Amino acid sequence: MEFAEGVPCWVDAMLPDVEGGKRFYGELFGWTFDSGAGPEHGRYAQALLDGEPVAALAPKPDGRMPTTWTVYLATPDAATAAARVTAAGGQVITEPVPVGAYGTMGLVADPEGAVFGLWQAGGHPGFGALRKPGAYCWTEVHVRDKSVVDPFYEAVFGYGGHDVELGGEEFRTWSPEGAEAGPDTAVGGRAVMSASVPAAMPAHFLSYFAVADCDATAAAARHLGGRVRTEPYDIPYGRVAVLVDNQGAAFGILQD
Repeated sequence: MEFAEGVPCWVDAMLPDVEGGKRFYGELFGWTFDSGAGPEHGRYAQALLDGEPVAALAPKPDGRMPTTWTVYLATPDAATAAARVTAAGGQVITEPVPVGAYGTMGLVADPEGAVFGLWQAGGHPGFGALRKPGAYCWTEVHVRDKSVVDPFYEAVFGYGGHDVELGGEEFRTWSPEGAEAGPDTAVGGRAVMSASVPAAMPAHFLSYFAVADCDATAAAARHLGGRVRTEPYDIPYGRVAVLVDNQGAAFGILQD
């Protein structure tokens, strides 16, 4: 599977307890896991769905780091993309570095501090399955000031933007450069956090996994020691909820 520049191509979670994460997500999504990479690659455990790679779990190297899911956006040249991030007002957190023969990765942040990854594929192109139950299906960045954030992403990745109203909230979808912007080509989006969201909540990405039954998955997450941050509700594209795993990492689920 090949991914155009700016298209989400991978997600991973940094957790305090990877074995606990395997139990949670294995039960919730039916994931199995490979034997994991060695210490030189951060003991990275790849999640598989029907034998195809769909995500990864990794131990936090520093307990002060957030417990969170990170989405990676594809690029043919991570160093050049990182330079565009800086030029557009963002920040490079981790300079792009080779990860063995798998590819080159970097971590960056937008002008409001929302963190995402860059992935220049080598032997590991990214997702082996998409948009089926248990696999990744969507990502969106939640921000305060769209006038700062929208120009950043559109400059860095050449996205075409399309504004929509979603549940009374301002939302913008992004399509890859060269594609006609709109719902049919969208690969991600931007939401504006409402005034009711506590000021302490930073700008952040929220990635979604497809599920067959949103309500049942939310109930299963509770049973497995997680919690439901946003109860299931309907949107024009399906039924969604926001969950938090048994260690504090938030993610969305979508039943189309």
